[in-house]
Amino acid sequence: MSGELEAFLEYISVTRALSKKSVEAYRGDLTSIENELGKPLIGLETSSMLSLLCKYTNKRTLNRKLSSINAFFDFCYKNQFNAEQKKLKFSKIPKLLPQFLSFIQIQNAIKMIDRSSWLGQRDYALILFLYATGARISEALSLARDDIEGEWLHIRHAKGEKERIVPIAKVAKVAIDTYLASLEKDHNHVWCNYKGDKLSRISAYKITQKYLGVSPHVLRHSYATSLISGGADLRVVQELLGHASLLTTQIYTHIQRQDLKETVDVYHPMAKEE
Repeated sequence: MSGELEAFLEYISVTRALSKKSVEAYRGDLTSIENELGKPLIGLETSSMLSLLCKYTNKRTLNRKLSSINAFFDFCYKNQFNAEQKKLKFSKIPKLLPQFLSFIQIQNAIKMIDRSSWLGQRDYALILFLYATGARISEALSLARDDIEGEWLHIRHAKGEKERIVPIAKVAKVAIDTYLASLEKDHNHVWCNYKGDKLSRISAYKITQKYLGVSPHVLRHSYATSLISGGADLRVVQELLGHASLLTTQIYTHIQRQDLKETVDVYHPMAKEE
């Protein structure tokens, strides 16, 4: 591994405080290119890199590689390792709206949960929690009891190690309190499996799949969609979701525009004229 690449990985790990998974993703992308071409990444010609990257037919995979390369080159230029500021263009990908569920869909699904056992109460509380807070599933599973302060949630293990505080809807807070009170033993972690150990990501996925037919992340999309459709300010939603860039949050404005168009199509008299 070249010295410049080592410096870059230290920078994103220490200074930018990216998560271990993010750092490892950058490391994997960039070292694989250096190893395959047998040269330090900073000295590679653009044509050589593009020849190597053309084997990636999946545009999302290709763009992830390009993002890693561009981040490295930007770091090298700003630290004067490279006199030329290189930037490779991303491959165009059609924009897809995130999958989401309506409040009524979620309500109808959780009515089917048998809450006579603590496991049923857990499933009910977890689904409400994810929809009420917009938390990532990794953030939810890292939750400790003292991270819930009244009707506020302190997310300490956020993506990029950026903490944030978000409110919890009262109905979700009641469901969580009921679930925690039903546990036979006190655990520092909030979400438990049937053995009392910390709930795994796979188990959480199975819970949302069982009742909603979707992954836990769809509830995060549903949370954001509900807020935007209800008229929430985009920057407030950005803060609640913990997005570093407003551009990431702006995907939900497409949903809002679609709602506006459907409203006009239904209610405006000229929309019905041919």
